[in-house]
Amino acid sequence: MTQLNKTVVLTGATGVLCSEFARFLARSGCRLALVARSGEKLAALREEIAAAGGVAFCYAADVTNKEQLLAAHRQIVQDLGPCEVLINGAGGNHPAATTGSEAYRPGEGAAPTFFDLTRAGFSQVFDLNLWGTVLPCQIFAPDMAERPGCSIVNISSMAAFSPLTKTPAYCAAKAGVSNFTQWLAVHLAPCGVRVNAIAPGFFLTRQNRELLLGPDGTPAPRTAKILAHTPMGRLGRPEELLGALRFLVDERLSGFVTGCVLPVDGGFSAYSGV
Repeated sequence: MTQLNKTVVLTGATGVLCSEFARFLARSGCRLALVARSGEKLAALREEIAAAGGVAFCYAADVTNKEQLLAAHRQIVQDLGPCEVLINGAGGNHPAATTGSEAYRPGEGAAPTFFDLTRAGFSQVFDLNLWGTVLPCQIFAPDMAERPGCSIVNISSMAAFSPLTKTPAYCAAKAGVSNFTQWLAVHLAPCGVRVNAIAPGFFLTRQNRELLLGPDGTPAPRTAKILAHTPMGRLGRPEELLGALRFLVDERLSGFVTGCVLPVDGGFSAYSGV
């Protein structure tokens, strides 16, 4: 496969899916600027990539903190040159923005209910997922303007297509990421920067295996619901996102693709349930 030879800034780099992105992009000939909050985890990932012959630098920064991102940006330009591909992978949910039950029934179900959720809890999830996508675009996209082959890839979610129970803030924030992806694609099209997103379905990783599967390997109750609504009848594997990533990053394959939110979900978003 032809090497990509791009300078890539990857936020949320130490996450399960994004660390897989990092290894793949390094194998594809990219120079990586790995951005995350944990310097220790970043160093371990950088060492792994370097041991395999890849090029990666680490930058500890919070994607919701403008000063930290500006400092990282200055150092990245010194170390690797201007950003050519920005992948906004930082995101996640928080218990303070999650309900205890799928549906509200007065006097029944686990706390907290929807009516117990706070602005602080919602804001934490919105800041990480939505503002944590907007802010890196503000800081790194100017490097890309009117330079050939530059693009942004955001990470949305199945929750943006249809809200999942118990996670109202996360669902709303990821819907915002999808909408913002389309808005920014139009805004940056005149200067040649493509903006797209990947919307992963449900993926089995080492970290979530105990949540999704029982000790005997059978699906947990919530996982069983997921599988019942996934036509392919299984959970995804992290490496199954890499083809979509390569497609969106490589302008030779997707040079006329912008404003796309690409599901990688085993058919989950296509199935009505009947």
